[in-house]
Amino acid sequence: MWAWTLEQAVSVQRWWTRGASFWLLQTSQFTSGSLSSTTMSSPPRTSGPRAVLSQRSLCSLVCKWTYSAEKGWDDSFWKMIGLEDFVADNYSKIGNQVLPPGVSLGNGLTPEAARDLGLPAGIAVAASLIDAHAGGLGVIGADVRGRGLACEGQPVTSRLAVICGTSSCHMGENPMASIELARDVFHSEHRRSWTGPIPTWKEISKDPIFVPGVWGPYFSAMVPEFWLNEGGQSVTGKLIDHMVQGHAAFPELQAKAAARCQSVYAYLNSHLDLIKKAQPVGFLTVDLHVWPDFHGNRSPLADLTLKGMVTGLKLSQDLDDLAILYLATVQAIAFGTRLIIEAMQAAGHSISTLFLCGGLSKNPLFVQMHADITGMPVVLSQEVESVLVGAAILGACASGDFASVQEAMARMSKVGKVVFPRLEDKRYYDKKYRVFLKLVEHQKEYAEIMKGD
Repeated sequence: MWAWTLEQAVSVQRWWTRGASFWLLQTSQFTSGSLSSTTMSSPPRTSGPRAVLSQRSLCSLVCKWTYSAEKGWDDSFWKMIGLEDFVADNYSKIGNQVLPPGVSLGNGLTPEAARDLGLPAGIAVAASLIDAHAGGLGVIGADVRGRGLACEGQPVTSRLAVICGTSSCHMGENPMASIELARDVFHSEHRRSWTGPIPTWKEISKDPIFVPGVWGPYFSAMVPEFWLNEGGQSVTGKLIDHMVQGHAAFPELQAKAAARCQSVYAYLNSHLDLIKKAQPVGFLTVDLHVWPDFHGNRSPLADLTLKGMVTGLKLSQDLDDLAILYLATVQAIAFGTRLIIEAMQAAGHSISTLFLCGGLSKNPLFVQMHADITGMPVVLSQEVESVLVGAAILGACASGDFASVQEAMARMSKVGKVVFPRLEDKRYYDKKYRVFLKLVEHQKEYAEIMKGD
């Protein structure tokens, strides 16, 4: 049997959750009793052993562990999958003190951790967020006054945070259902640690929104007092790398980019500008189309069997072909975002503005294609590392600098740039979107044909 220290166990990434726990139970010598000491999943590099281990992030538990902010743990679920030991002693083995993001943990930084980090003992440590959720928190509340955006003066529910890196997450909020629910949710264990006022939302009376194929709604999983719906794409940055690095012209691209002291993607962007001539750059893919689910579809189709598709290939494999395939891949990812937005809008969300962060948000082509293809302006943060801004917002709330996470979001998140869609290109992208939807429709038809006699 493996023996892990509690500190090692806490460092395990958030995906080591209830499914992984069950897998370990089935495939190793663990018992449910010993397993419980190794499965304390928490957001990467967050509270953990630096503060009080028995206090858990509401974000992790709600999004990854089937915890309900309204009802708590579900005894029947853990018993059904053979992890009934988790239920004992009011879930003390996996955490029964559940705190919303930004709440101060225990007595702050422990003396041991303070020595390790060179910081004062007792400094506030905040209840944490998963990394993508921290990125969303770091951008979605920025003050946009004077920017000419439809979301100005509107609630945060009009905004969609897209955290785009190796994969992408699409974070959309909607308000608490009612005063009664607000009071019920902040039950005694939350109320003991809650530093702000008990929310009332007298002016808002919407139900949580259930979006087919989109995760959630999760209560207070990102912005406290709001329900979170979380869409996603399993591969985005990784897909772009895969398409570019696997092309026959990649060695030539590497050499030319190095000669200019550029990244391969900066070089590709400039090369696209060179070959587009008088037309908009996006029009270069008029006869090349990509379906981007090379690793299955997370949202909104929720179909892990789907595969990637490319139509419009030809025999030439020069640098022009690589650049256009790269462009078509970026567009396909943006069309995937459009598909997620449409599913959320159809279910009741009202989204007018995108807030992008993560590595791909540093690529101007990626940003412009998202604006053009969704028809929505894209807001970029002044601070490019928005996950760090989100973490700082939580810390500022835990230390008492702000009365609420929402206040800290408005004060600490800054707009760096706004990218507007080229509305004159709308007809072109609408036609490409029709092709995009046909690709997955046809893929499903092919699968049915091959299943037949």
